[in-house]
This record gives sequence, structure tokens and C-alpha cells, in this order.
Amino acid sequence: MTRILSVASECAPLIKTGGLADVVGALPAALTALGDEVKTLVPGYPAVMEKLGKTKEVAVFDDLFGGSAGLLSTKSAGLDLLVLDAPHLFDRVGGPYLGPDGKDWPDNPERFAALSWVAAHVAVQGAGGWVPQVVHGHDWQAGFTPEYLHGMGCDVPFVFTIHNVAFHGNAPADRLGSLRLDPWRFTPGHFEFWGQISALKAGLMGAQRITTVSQTYAEELLTAEFGIGMDGILRDRQAVLNGIVNGIDTDVWNPETDPEITPYKAPKGKQANKDALRAEFGLPEADGPLCVLVSRLTQQKGIDLLIDAIDALLERGGQLALLGSGDPALEAAVQHLATRHPNVAVRIGYDEGLSHRMMAGADAILVPSRFEPCGLTQLYGLRYGTVPLVALTGGLADTVINASPAALARGVATGIQFFPITGRALANAFGRLCDLYDTPKVWTAMQRNAMKQPVGWETSAAAYHALYDAVTEG
Repeated sequence: MTRILSVASECAPLIKTGGLADVVGALPAALTALGDEVKTLVPGYPAVMEKLGKTKEVAVFDDLFGGSAGLLSTKSAGLDLLVLDAPHLFDRVGGPYLGPDGKDWPDNPERFAALSWVAAHVAVQGAGGWVPQVVHGHDWQAGFTPEYLHGMGCDVPFVFTIHNVAFHGNAPADRLGSLRLDPWRFTPGHFEFWGQISALKAGLMGAQRITTVSQTYAEELLTAEFGIGMDGILRDRQAVLNGIVNGIDTDVWNPETDPEITPYKAPKGKQANKDALRAEFGLPEADGPLCVLVSRLTQQKGIDLLIDAIDALLERGGQLALLGSGDPALEAAVQHLATRHPNVAVRIGYDEGLSHRMMAGADAILVPSRFEPCGLTQLYGLRYGTVPLVALTGGLADTVINASPAALARGVATGIQFFPITGRALANAFGRLCDLYDTPKVWTAMQRNAMKQPVGWETSAAAYHALYDAVTEG
């Protein structure tokens, strides 16, 4: 058994902006099943605090980056939590990272430095008598943890997971003091990055092991195209870099028991959900496949490629139901698309229940991302027999078996991949999708294959379990 302190800026179902929260929320249960003991440290945002029941204060901080704070121990949503109750840092209207104006909070470096500093404090002092053997930080928001561990003279090993290398958590050098960082370590060998302080680099340089969320993404990160400035650092640290693909919570995402849908065990059971989904989005009956996209609306997610290629789907009688928000220009573009095409429907925003209904009712789930460290929506699609159409990158490459002639001949295909990642290649993929959909025997076999794929946390949790053993024994 290993005692693990997981440190993250979000955790489902308490607070979520993306797949990071799903991973942080689901992995502890899978590790517990293997005998590990996990406590998850998260900020006390209003959305988190209002969901907590009985709590116990296990630490008090008189001056935590500008104000007093407490550390609360509690259990919620099946998770063993440590919640950083620091109102001056986290009790704000807005999201975890952005204010009501849609811009980053100016003190984000200090806010998440505080989270990292408390993680190091727990590693040294414990929390209510509990002391971790490993600290596992997620993304830049936990990146300063090894710096604070070093400053406190603590040798508890630090494991660092990159969910998305695009976000560095940079701050100007004149904030060394406010971030409680040792100015003597403001060097390329620690956390200096082109004259700035980088929380992500601090985590990468200070970790005993670095993981990311798929093997292909681990390899992509070593290139200039995907490493986004960190590729040289990662090449230097390649010996401790591992790719461990994400899983999903198969209890929450279960077509046989999902309370949001008409339950089903086999592909034919999807029809009732498809009818309901069309009605909910105001889509007419159609001959082609009903596709869905549930995503942030950004260039990374390939939304512009979808807009360029969508006619290839619509001309074959296909349909699109889209749920998401993000770049205002892309929001406007997809809404304009819906006004021009009766077979396109758009909802701006996010709705967890609707995302389940979309997964159950659709024929195909679209993930045309330019890069995708792992991706979870394609895993939800597999679980629900909703055939993924995905770009050939990152975790999408690792989790979907392309409907190539060889895979179809062997009866193992679970989806469609396209490359290069361009609008033209996506349009061609829509043609392949429609051809397969028009061959019911082949299509149903793909749906069945998809529903048989192992998408839970069992295999991945075992890999993390072995990694924790390695760093504690080493």
C-alpha cells in the first residue's frame, strides 16, 4: 500500500472545466481497489465548498500568500479530500482560472503556488496524522510543489502528470518573492524559462517521474511541434517520462444504468435515445449518421476544420448536434452554421446530463483535434457504441482502432481516424463514415467492437500503482 497525495486545481464532480477533473476524480477509486490510499488536495472554490458536508480542520495558515487559510479534511462524492479553504485566493465569482471578464485572474501564479506550498507542507507535517509517501501533481497548477519540498528539506518523491503541455503557468521574474521561490534556483536547471518563472518547468525539472496521458502524446511531446517550448526539457528527461493512457469512470458512464438515457446493452438499443436526441435538438429525421461533438470550441479542438468539412457530411444526409463553448468567433461560426443548415443544431455552454444523452443517442462522436493528449470523449463514445471519428494524434491514436481494410477484414475496427489533420482529410473521413454507416452489418459490428473495448481505469491504475512502488522503493 502506498499513501498518495494527489494535487490538482480541479476534480470531478466537485469542480470541472475539462478532462483533468475527470481523471483526478476517477483515478483514486481505481487505486484504492489496488490497496493504495489517496487523498486529493483541491482549492476551496465556492463550487467546492458548497458541496462539502462535515469537515475537520487539520491545519491553519496565518499568512498563506496574502491571507489566512485553513486545510479541511472531508469525504465527498466518494473521494477522500483535503480542501484548501483560502477565501482571499479562491472565494470569487467566476471560474477556477478566469474572472467574470473571461480573463485570467492576475494573481493566478500566487493562487496555485499556495496550492503547491500546502501540498509540500502536508508532505512534511502531515494532515490530521496522515503523511503521504508520494506527492502526485497534475499540470502547472501543482508545478511548484518540488521547489517547496526542496525548500522544506523534504525528500518525499514527486510524480508529475502533464495533461496539456500548452499551459506553462508563467510569471515575471519580479514575482520570485511573492511566490516564495529561492532566487538562487532561478536558473535553466530549475524553473527559469526564457527569463520568466515557469510553474510547468518547475514540475518537470523536480519530478522523480513524469507521466502524460497517452503513449503517443509522450512521444509527440519530444518534438518541437507538440512540445510547445518544453520539448528540449522533456528530451533531457525522457528516461523518466512515461505515457499512461487515461480511463473513464465506467460506473458514471454506463449505458446499462445511466439515469439520463433509455438504458441499453447492445447497439440496437440506441434507437430510442437517437429519437429523443433529435427531438431535444430539433433535428428532423435523416438518412445519414447523426454525429455529435462535445468540446471546448477552440482551434486546438479542430472546430475550424469541422466548419470547413461539414458539407461532406450534410450532403450524404448526415447531421450534427454540437455542445460546447469557447472562442467567441468559433461560437458565432457554429451558430451561423446552424442557421444555414436544418441538419445542424448547436447549444452553447456545457450540460453534463445532455452530454450523456448525446453520447447515447448519436451514431458517431467527432474529435477532430489538432493535438489531443488523451481525450475522453472518444472513450465515452466507445462505451456507448457511438463510433469515434478522430484525428490521428495523441491518445486518439492509442484508443481508436481505425477502420482500415485490414481491421475491417479482421473484424476489430472501432472507429475512423484521419490524417493529415486538415479540413480536406476530415471531409474524406466523413465520406468513409457515411459509407460504413450505409453498410449496416459492418456498422453494427463496429459498434459492438466499440462497446467491448476496455476503457476503465483498471490497466492504467495498475501502471500508476507500479510507478508509485518504484519511486518509493528507489
